[in-house]
Amino acid sequence: MKKENFLVIAFILFINACSETNKNSKLIEVEEKDNYIQPRPLPNPDKNAYFGDLHVHTSNSFDAYTFGTITSPSDAYRFAQGEAIPHPTGYEIQLKKPLDFYAVTDHAVFLGIIKEAADTSSEFSKYDFTEPMHNLNENVSNSIFSIIKRSGLFRGFGGKLAEGLEDGSVDRELIESVGKSVWQKTIKAADDAYKPGVFTTFAGYEYTSSIELYDKYLHRNVIFKDTKNLPVRIFSRADSQDPEELWNWMDIQRDKGLESLAIPHNSNISGGAAFSISDYNGGPIDETYVSQRLRNEPLVEITQAKGTSETHPFLSKNDEWATFESKTNMPQENNINNLKGSYVRDAYLRGLTLSEQGLSNPFKFGIIGSSDTHVSGGSYTEETHFSKVGLLDGEPYLRGSVPYRGIYGFVARLLQPESIIQIDGNNYLGVSTRLIRFGSSGLAGVWAEENTRESIYDAFRRKETFGTSGPRIKVRFFAGYNLEGSKLSDLSLIQDAYANNTPMGGTIIQEKANNPRFLIWAISDPLGAPLQRVQIIKGWLEDGEQREKVFDVACSDGLSVDPITHRCSDNGATVNLDDCSISTDRGNSEIKTFWKDPEFRQDQDAFYYSRVLENPSCRWSTWDAIREGETPRSDITMTIQERAWSSPIWFTQ
Repeated sequence: MKKENFLVIAFILFINACSETNKNSKLIEVEEKDNYIQPRPLPNPDKNAYFGDLHVHTSNSFDAYTFGTITSPSDAYRFAQGEAIPHPTGYEIQLKKPLDFYAVTDHAVFLGIIKEAADTSSEFSKYDFTEPMHNLNENVSNSIFSIIKRSGLFRGFGGKLAEGLEDGSVDRELIESVGKSVWQKTIKAADDAYKPGVFTTFAGYEYTSSIELYDKYLHRNVIFKDTKNLPVRIFSRADSQDPEELWNWMDIQRDKGLESLAIPHNSNISGGAAFSISDYNGGPIDETYVSQRLRNEPLVEITQAKGTSETHPFLSKNDEWATFESKTNMPQENNINNLKGSYVRDAYLRGLTLSEQGLSNPFKFGIIGSSDTHVSGGSYTEETHFSKVGLLDGEPYLRGSVPYRGIYGFVARLLQPESIIQIDGNNYLGVSTRLIRFGSSGLAGVWAEENTRESIYDAFRRKETFGTSGPRIKVRFFAGYNLEGSKLSDLSLIQDAYANNTPMGGTIIQEKANNPRFLIWAISDPLGAPLQRVQIIKGWLEDGEQREKVFDVACSDGLSVDPITHRCSDNGATVNLDDCSISTDRGNSEIKTFWKDPEFRQDQDAFYYSRVLENPSCRWSTWDAIREGETPRSDITMTIQERAWSSPIWFTQ
């Protein structure tokens, strides 16, 4: 048995290449496409919370199809609306509650090409090097040896395809024609599933710059506002790996009336390149760069399956919650130079520094979460976790949450010791070193007047967005100088907040010597854990140094914030690790408060964003172990605190 057969980890590195009820009671009727009448809520000027996912892969992505995904964009939209769809390993996946909006974002590079190679009736399948892919997903096996075979097939196929395009032996126009056809079908699937007022879809795709982690890993999802007259050919890494060239292409499309935005993701594994203070080629950035970046990238994905990119414990040593789903088990993570420029909070601080130096702030982006699922549907809850890469991690033993037992584990340990890792005296698959760190994240939240493309996209643009690690936690966040006379019990509180203050995503200009007042209002997911605390994270510059601080601003269970430490005391919520049951008498379903910065200085620019924490609950790996009758691994966090993050509000002089 060859050594490389068990090093599936190499392929893993490549792979890493609901709604708030409308307060308006009146309804209007809208005729749907299939000739039935469905009530549609009137727009709500105070806005509703809508939840969705803007990072979804189907069988049209080269990696997803290779690892057994056969579901289509249409299937993905059915999943988002609450229907069950098949997982590559044979079971069904289904949401407990439908989502409000969804975007299929398959990889632009080699779009649909693996599936085309598998179809023996296609012209592309006639190339000799496609033969191992023929009928690839007709008889799916999720054994470890099948997975090893598939990873080897993909590496060989990808290399030969690249060589063929380079030397001209493969028809480039044929490859492009496949991509164009699949892109048109993707657009049609979005249009067919769109139900204005009820369920919103967006046409989109993933632009994939770089392959290896920590090597300018600069991926982003491109989301179009509408589906009319979209470009026949989409911009991919085959055109350029420079994201600034993507922005140029987006600007050209915008001049033609085709509005879009790009959302960077997995900045945590970018090696510092995601929020660099240089351009892609290492040159200095200028106002042209800043304006183009702000125009094309108003949002960032703060959390997803491959980790959370808020901050890192090496960067935020005084943030007790900075470890949340932050470790990647990659050796580069131990070099702090790979972390600086890779995390959202650090980017916000860098933006303040650039502003102080006389340049506009290129990092004034809002926050969302999404999943990066590669099985058409996201794994948003810990209890029902199925991870993201199909056959590779669709079973507990494959993702490393339970031991790898039986004769195969015994043989592997004898012939290939490095393919097995021993923890607590048990054998685990070595390939799960990265997979065990994948999370059940996340979701995008918006505050919009109604569930339509126009309204939700406008929320993206004004950055009135928030992200969650999976639960549907709603968070409102306002600041300004006209909340002084407001009370939390006022029926007009939100109306007044919109009328005279600044919502998340906005900027406050200094007004005399006044200290702005903040309003934070969080509501728990009825299907999730109760809320434990609400925080505000502040970043500012002092004597040229970047500073940050975490303030608990409201506590559950009637507890108060210590004025010295700015922390809530422990509310006593617990998790029973025998069955993952949680405290039912601790935590709140809603937390609402006003807050003023006790350390406010009118001569300091700053940013503020809110973070909402649930009570502790079981991590998915603990759920896996308990269901399989195993003891959870001691080297993996057994419980987590799910959370939501608002987009910031910036304060400037």
